[in-house]
Amino acid sequence: MPFSVARPDVVRAINQRWLLKIWQRHLDGLRVPAWQAVEAEDLSRMAANLSYLDVMRAGEKTHFRISFHGETVGLIYGAPDCHGKFLYNSKPEPARTEALAPYRRAVAIGRPVYIVHDMTDRENRLVHSERLVLPLSSDGESVDRIITSFEFVSPDGAFTSQGLMQTLKAPPALRLMATIEQPGADSIVTRPA
Repeated sequence: MPFSVARPDVVRAINQRWLLKIWQRHLDGLRVPAWQAVEAEDLSRMAANLSYLDVMRAGEKTHFRISFHGETVGLIYGAPDCHGKFLYNSKPEPARTEALAPYRRAVAIGRPVYIVHDMTDRENRLVHSERLVLPLSSDGESVDRIITSFEFVSPDGAFTSQGLMQTLKAPPALRLMATIEQPGADSIVTRPA
């Protein structure tokens, strides 16, 4: 599924919308907001659902090293402490290329990326996985840090979250992968990027 371009209101979760507004507020004429300004905000109420990644470049390759992930993220992925590990180690090929695509896109264009997957838990309850990838910079231009916000929601209410990503019977179904447009830009949700 190719990236589409979407307005900020495509983001469903209230916490993720709040985080996106913080990101937009700190643009302040920059290509990418300064990570210091965004991290200075009080994000503690969302910490369980956040992951912080350092963007590291080695020649033509870009790597994502986990500097923090919250308790919920660890529970869902079955990895309570991934500090210092690289994101690409979490998936084997060919799933790795698809899993890292939103992060690479955010780095390449300096815009937020929003992804929605559908999956089922051990009891076959539908779970929507919503991920918001926010690129950040130390110089306002080059992306060197990412904050990712995760939300997991089931229409049935409760679902089995412990190790959800490790107990999937089938790969998650990709429902949406969109670049969030510039604030005030005129475009529609399904326009190809």
